[in-house]
Amino acid sequence: MKQISTLLCVALLMSGCATPAMRDAGLDRFAPRKAEQNLSSGIRAYEEGNYATSARLLQDALSAGLLLNSDKVAAHKYLAFMHCAQSRKVTCRNEFRKALEINPRFELAPAERGHPSWGPVFRALKQSQSGSPKRA
Repeated sequence: MKQISTLLCVALLMSGCATPAMRDAGLDRFAPRKAEQNLSSGIRAYEEGNYATSARLLQDALSAGLLLNSDKVAAHKYLAFMHCAQSRKVTCRNEFRKALEINPRFELAPAERGHPSWGPVFRALKQSQSGSPKRA
């Protein structure tokens, strides 16, 4: 019975119907925050090719204060992808730089690394930060 009550509480929190008693008990920490909702929606919009909406939602997520560094890095990565795909290399590089400031060990996935628009920008930035000479 306790498991059912806990699941019901979590379900209510996730749906935004948290009661003051639930918040007082600390259970509201399981409710999705606006920043994380915007990140998720922004990535979904990116995947659907709706770049204007994606950029707005990702910026909103960053402005709202994403809690996890991995989420912040993801937001900057997707913003970089959109800027590079639209030939805005300087802005793309700046978004990658922000991601690397948050996590200096950040790397693109193998499929992302080889992309002709943002792959070279990311590699050049990583090389310049490590002090390695650039390869032609």
